[in-house]
Amino acid sequence: MTAESTLDEDRTSSDFDDDFEPLDTDGAPELLDERYLDRELSWLAFNQRVLELAEDPRLPVLERANFLAIFASNLDEFFMVRVAGLKRRINTGLAVPTNIGRTPHEVLADISQKAHELQSRHAAAYQELVKPALAEAGIRIVSWDELDETHREHLHDYFSTQIFPVLMPLAVDPAHPFPYISGLSLNLSVRVRNSRTGRQEFARVKVPQMLPRFARVDPAEPVEDARYIALEELISNHLGDLFPGMEVLDHHVFRVTRNEDVEIEEDETENLIKALEKELLRRRFGPPIRLEISDDMDEVTLGLLVRELDVTEQEVYTLPSPLDLGGLFDLARIDRPELHYPTHVPTTNVQLQPSEPNRPADIFAAVAEKDVLLHHPYESFATSVQAFLEQAAADPGVLAIKQTLYRTSGDSPIVEALIDAAEAGKQVLALVEIKARFDEAANITWARKLEKAGVHVVYGLVGLKTHCKLALVIRQEKDGLKHYSHIGTGNYNPKTSRIYEDLGLLTADDQVGKDLTRLFNELSGYAIEKKFKRLLVAPLHLRKGLLKLIAQETRNAQEGKPAGIRIKVNSMVDEAIIDALYRASNEGVPVEVWVRGICSLRPGIPGLSENIRVRSILGRYLEHSRIFSFRNDGDPVVYIGSADMMHRNLDRRVEALVRLTDPDHVSAIGGLFDEAMDERTGAWWLSGDGTWVRHSTDDSGRPLDDLQALRIQRVAQRSKRIAQRATRAARR
Repeated sequence: MTAESTLDEDRTSSDFDDDFEPLDTDGAPELLDERYLDRELSWLAFNQRVLELAEDPRLPVLERANFLAIFASNLDEFFMVRVAGLKRRINTGLAVPTNIGRTPHEVLADISQKAHELQSRHAAAYQELVKPALAEAGIRIVSWDELDETHREHLHDYFSTQIFPVLMPLAVDPAHPFPYISGLSLNLSVRVRNSRTGRQEFARVKVPQMLPRFARVDPAEPVEDARYIALEELISNHLGDLFPGMEVLDHHVFRVTRNEDVEIEEDETENLIKALEKELLRRRFGPPIRLEISDDMDEVTLGLLVRELDVTEQEVYTLPSPLDLGGLFDLARIDRPELHYPTHVPTTNVQLQPSEPNRPADIFAAVAEKDVLLHHPYESFATSVQAFLEQAAADPGVLAIKQTLYRTSGDSPIVEALIDAAEAGKQVLALVEIKARFDEAANITWARKLEKAGVHVVYGLVGLKTHCKLALVIRQEKDGLKHYSHIGTGNYNPKTSRIYEDLGLLTADDQVGKDLTRLFNELSGYAIEKKFKRLLVAPLHLRKGLLKLIAQETRNAQEGKPAGIRIKVNSMVDEAIIDALYRASNEGVPVEVWVRGICSLRPGIPGLSENIRVRSILGRYLEHSRIFSFRNDGDPVVYIGSADMMHRNLDRRVEALVRLTDPDHVSAIGGLFDEAMDERTGAWWLSGDGTWVRHSTDDSGRPLDDLQALRIQRVAQRSKRIAQRATRAARR
């Protein structure tokens, strides 16, 4: 039997509803109240793994600086969304879901304790590890006191011409109320004394976010031996220019994080875009949820900030300067190739390489011949997905293009291709998810631009985010209309495609095309289509379909048949899926979970999960693909798609998984898992108590294999072999 025959063509995903038996929790393994790890603490553990990369002296130093910045950015979003959401639900009396037997207040206290520990460790990693390593490499971050008079004069000129004009000092006195402090802005609190009256006053200076966070001390210095000074330190040493006639007594740095989650009651609004734009304005004024202060701040200033911002002691984070190490993104972009990961240029998928040199490939011909499984960023997004849509826009035989857009880049060739297609007279449908968190404003802009070009723009289903990654092209060919489809695990974003690891399927399979046609009709109109042949779609059928597949593996194990489950996701939180995996484990099914971020599943617990292994791999690329693989008595069933195992993905989003039917693709996925779970591959291993242990060296201290580096090498070698064979064939 082939993989394609695993599910009969007459069997549909809606059949997963039939005779489905949910897990009987009364018969579940012991430790009922303790079988899940806390999702928020698990997320913090993920960010700790990011921090461990920054602490690793074997990594190029500018990449370590980049990981410090990623840690800071991740934590900002965690507070703005997760912590803010918990606090909002507590303050408004809404129920806070918790599956770990603790009150929401206890959860918040645990988060605060762990976040304080991690932020202190983060600051120490910068001060004690990364900053000295940068200096050793010729990138020195200096203080004002370390500069001689000549360089101070140069920086004074730079301050006067480039910084001073955009600064806006704001006084706080009876005539000037305490100013609004925008979220994530870096600020100086300044205490000054009026030389005539002797009265002390307080002022706030916002550090301009549009200027480079680290200024070059002397542009004439070679890039291999250059000094930089933090922008806030440069400003703080020129406060006299901002407050002439006043005596500057003291200054300190602080930063506020606000609640920036967006809540819209979609069923109560007539115009979603207008409601969202109004909510985005409100977001700017969300309540503070974290106050970061420099460790030299005096009690008087701290008391003023705590009182005016209305934060608790638990929400104050005292750290050494500089605050906001997200500013290291600027330094991480310094053009020092030897201090970065080796350059990697993605190769073109071997099936999509041009048949003749210096001529573009015919994507339609290649896909019509055989399904194409793409693996980004090892394989190029530009020469595959982007080329597919650009060719569709230009091809006179193409009649229609339908596509989902969740996140895309500011200068997106994907959007431009849709515009070109509409202007060429093709029918174009774009389902733009304008509620994509922190991309709402950009997506509204894109939606309006698309509408002006004649694209039919829709916003999906009320109450659901459309998160699936789908593109459908309808093409007139000699023997009639033909469907060309793309289903992916990642966004249609050329920029992130170079740093996110994702999978995608290009196929001319008529059944997939019909599935996507029905799904797009449901998303854009009023069709209620339940039957799909090669897709599993949330929220109606995806969870049930996966649970049925897990249950089948459990039955196979009970009957002595070959069984096994392999899942790769960003997050594993959903209790029903976890409990089903526990049940499978108890029946002897080997379960392998490859997770990037949150994992509430507890592996290796006797009587609960001794047959479950959980691994996490982090590196130069962000592991983003989702895979669901089932051994199925030796006839594997493999799906890829957009869904994580979280409540929101399974219950409140439109997600889609597509089944891979080509035996080569099924084998490739199996090989990827074999490498990821191999003990010779560097990874973090999760233990039952929630602790992640990094395995990066063997018993003799030699580095373990870097999975991502291996993939780069193997994809490049395969592409090179194909090119060499083509060259030899051309010479004949």
